[in-house]
Amino acid sequence: MTEHPFAITLDVGTSRANHTGSWRTERPEYVRRLPPCNGACPAAEDCQGWLFHAESGDYEAAWRAIVADNPFPAVMGRVCYHPCETACNRGHLDEAVGINSVERFLGDLAIDRGWELPAALPGTGKRVLVVGAGPSGLSAAYHLRRLGHAVQVRDAAQRAGGMMRYGIPRYRLPREVLDAEIARITAMGVDLRMCAPVTDLAAAMAEGGFDAAFLAVGAGVGRRAHVPAGAAAKVIDAVAFLHAMEGAEPPRIGRRVVVYGGGDTAVDAARTAKRMGGEPVIVYRRTRDRMPAQDFEVREAEEEGVLVRWLSTITHVDAGEITVERMELDEHGFPQPTGETETLAADTVILALGQDCDLSLVHGLEGVEVADGTVRVGPDLMTGRPGVFAGGDMVPAERTCTTAIGHGRLAARHVDAWLRGTVHTPVPRPPLAEHASLNTWYYSEAPRTVRPHLEAARRSTGFDEVVAGLDEGTALFEARRCMSCGNCFECDNCFGVCPDNAVIKLGPGRGYRFDLEYCKGCGICATECPCGAIAMTPEPD
Repeated sequence: MTEHPFAITLDVGTSRANHTGSWRTERPEYVRRLPPCNGACPAAEDCQGWLFHAESGDYEAAWRAIVADNPFPAVMGRVCYHPCETACNRGHLDEAVGINSVERFLGDLAIDRGWELPAALPGTGKRVLVVGAGPSGLSAAYHLRRLGHAVQVRDAAQRAGGMMRYGIPRYRLPREVLDAEIARITAMGVDLRMCAPVTDLAAAMAEGGFDAAFLAVGAGVGRRAHVPAGAAAKVIDAVAFLHAMEGAEPPRIGRRVVVYGGGDTAVDAARTAKRMGGEPVIVYRRTRDRMPAQDFEVREAEEEGVLVRWLSTITHVDAGEITVERMELDEHGFPQPTGETETLAADTVILALGQDCDLSLVHGLEGVEVADGTVRVGPDLMTGRPGVFAGGDMVPAERTCTTAIGHGRLAARHVDAWLRGTVHTPVPRPPLAEHASLNTWYYSEAPRTVRPHLEAARRSTGFDEVVAGLDEGTALFEARRCMSCGNCFECDNCFGVCPDNAVIKLGPGRGYRFDLEYCKGCGICATECPCGAIAMTPEPD
């Protein structure tokens, strides 16, 4: 029998040379990159991970993926300013995925269906005191309880929620939603004590036998500016005004209301005054593009009839009127007085010029340092006093509910490690999945689903919720707009385009692997991967 040359043999195993892997200078690898939505979330949610469950219709799995990090999805689906969507790569294609609206859908669904939070781990015998029942304190209490520690939360207010309750109006956050998500945390065994202020931390820890403490006192003190005012002038701060709205009898503010400031609290105060029958005017010393309030909040306020006096400042307040001076921007964009004044009618002036924390709790506490109105902490959120941690509005950081929730989660991990005599080391972040690494032409255009709004005329006459949620159909559609940036979602593209059949499918949910015996490193798989989950790396020497 004549031997055939190797080139025409049908026995692929007769020679190593028949394996095309020997041609390679680069090899493909499946990689996991950090989705920009995850990277931008102050609460450290795995946004892409829970969207994956939601788009498959497994809503409970999606909700459980959220509450692994954040126990307040229904609340955050309403009040978070969703930096995840600002970072979303889909915005380069059409519009960002409505991550926040899907989160709200899942949060509301969980309340409707009575889903319960995960059970706590076996008890550790350690006790932790949490001071403050706001977003940061309750988040820390939830995560510490899950880790098996006994947790007691103390707060001076009558009801739990902190600035979620006393700083965010009902038309943005219905109280039954807030109460439902707080009730789930207490059902885990968290000991919540209201009307229980802590004035001496060291004494409270000693008396209660606490092994550690987490301080999470919110920024509930309105910042006062020196505004000359007559004895009969009615001037209140916005924080006190919004807090009083939770009392049995709302404050009397009259019809002509002036709100002084340009942040979200100023807009909330003005919109609240409008719902109380007032005719609010916001006085702000800069232009709209410099206003720190969220643009959509300002737009909604204007739709409801709130007026804004730009480039204006209050110079004097008298009974029934104020004096306003016109400002001009200098070459650096800073407002400067012009000397031109006018008088406006005002029954009440509401000051919304910033907020501070009441730090009397830590005054004189050995090892705890205060600077610029905040408590100094290390990367582990521990103060200079061992076992005493702080977060939320008390420490230098962005003052939002989502940031506070993230601090609570992070603090719980560091407190847990400290109680166990170890150190919590965060997992290193993988490289960011940038837009340039995606093949967005594989994704069809799909317009974003807009959440329904009440008509402006109806909004301004009561405290009904302004923004409605998505239904199941629109929430499912919105979840499926996610492009899974940087992480394989098993689209089979690499499997289909490989010219050497070197991509091996491992089964649903298990991904793929490369058979490097046959891969010649052409890079087609990496080039054609829609989500940038394949990288070409140099072949080892």
